Amino acid sequence: MDELNVFCGNANRALATAICRQLHIPLGDAEVFEFSNENIFVKINDNVRGNDVFVVQPFCSPVNRSIMELLIMIDALKRASSARITAVVPYYAYGRTDKKDQPRVPITARLIADCITVAGAHRVVTMDMHAGQIQGFFNIPVDELTAQIIQARYFTEKSIDNLTVVAADEGFAKKGRTLADRLDAPLAIVEKRRLGNHGVIESMGLIGNVEGRNVLIVDDEIDTAGSITQAVRVVHEHGAGDIYCCATHGIFSGSALERLGNVPVKEVVVTDTIPSPDRGLLPGLTVLSVAELLAGTISRIHDGRSVSELFW
Repeated sequence: MDELNVFCGNANRALATAICRQLHIPLGDAEVFEFSNENIFVKINDNVRGNDVFVVQPFCSPVNRSIMELLIMIDALKRASSARITAVVPYYAYGRTDKKDQPRVPITARLIADCITVAGAHRVVTMDMHAGQIQGFFNIPVDELTAQIIQARYFTEKSIDNLTVVAADEGFAKKGRTLADRLDAPLAIVEKRRLGNHGVIESMGLIGNVEGRNVLIVDDEIDTAGSITQAVRVVHEHGAGDIYCCATHGIFSGSALERLGNVPVKEVVVTDTIPSPDRGLLPGLTVLSVAELLAGTISRIHDGRSVSELFW
């Protein structure tokens, strides 16, 4: 597999282009479009026979179309006799449906994993999944990367005095601790409870001390911004100074930007795993690129080198 190819669907072409720029190769030529009857058509215009192929496609809006584009692209590449196909999914949707926590509900995260495998992918690369156990849903190798190195580098360079890292909920406490250690800062945790299936959050309290300290609230994603804005209110009520928010995936669905604009946040930092909104819609929005990290991962997988070395 001497030849390396990178293709993408329509989900985040800008990120795929940036990855190829880092790898010093052109982005693969593929037609991916939707007919008037909403059927998706894919044609791979490059010769990929015997090649090592990577498909960059986060599961972002429109989520279900993004998923189908990836599955169809994998099938097309398999039928074009690619030697190995790696699905690069910077954002893995349906991550919250990772267990059967109510009667008669699906485990959709497992279903999507099965679809990717059956389509013909040999490997998956993703970033900061909502639940770590999703890796175990695959019967093929999964490399779960983290944006924490990029985030830690950014906030270290800002040199924020008296900084406390705050995990937006108990489920993110372990990853929050890792980021706090990278920043040599103490950790606090917002205790919260989610009400029903409609994204309504009821924050309960704060474990730790933020009085008189600057705060960095961290989570894996900002979707409706319900969790993060409740966390902002909690730390503000407990006497925090400047408040920063940080997440890998900036989904910003519904009225998320309006919510963030109505709380005392100095800066919101996300990455480009999925396309970001116009920065004019949210003053103080910073988008960090994961292109270099993903390009390094692709290069190491292609060469048969260790991916974990990127994080040491």
